[in-house]
Amino acid sequence: MFKNISYNFNWDSVYEYRQKFIDGFMMTIIISFFALILSFIIGLFFAYGQNSKFILLRFFSRFYIELIRGTPLLVQILIFFYVFANNLGFENRYIVGTVILALFAGAYVSEIIRGAIESIEKEQFETSLSLGMSNYQMYRYVIFPQAFSRMLPALTGQFASIIKDSSLLSIISISEFTMNAQEVNAYTYSTLESYIPLAIGYLLLTYPISYYTNRLEAKIKI
Repeated sequence: MFKNISYNFNWDSVYEYRQKFIDGFMMTIIISFFALILSFIIGLFFAYGQNSKFILLRFFSRFYIELIRGTPLLVQILIFFYVFANNLGFENRYIVGTVILALFAGAYVSEIIRGAIESIEKEQFETSLSLGMSNYQMYRYVIFPQAFSRMLPALTGQFASIIKDSSLLSIISISEFTMNAQEVNAYTYSTLESYIPLAIGYLLLTYPISYYTNRLEAKIKI
């Protein structure tokens, strides 16, 4: 099948722009790293908010999650950046882009955390409270360690998605990996030569997350 493909690779022209690939790759790592941390914090907050005794916080948490999960990330990026960020005077598109990505992923992380906690048997909550534990102690020493092992596979997939979703930030001119590959393609007219390194780069970023998470999950089970 591949013998019939007549395509002459032009790696020399793309190699001249190797620094753009390196810069974009590093920028994607930085954005994804901070978005990953922030999304987990946001997820924890709204997972708590959904079960809060405060009606307004509970309502706001559900509204946020349904709004984020019900609309495309591309639309959210455009609206948050050009409508809210610009009007509020936030001009650093890298910080804004990281926050947008974290807000998007945080809604999914929140549901993952909530689902894992609710999967714990009610008897364990009751037993912990009967032993005189405070809510903090119950979640810290009994509930969350068990919930963490259950949420780990889903969190792995979500954190890998953060890395790949960062490619959409090119729509607001953030010079991350995808945008730089697009620019190299525009300069050289070498499409495959520009996008094959892009695919390999994302694989190099996402595979270690999956690999080390599987090892951590195995250790937890032991």
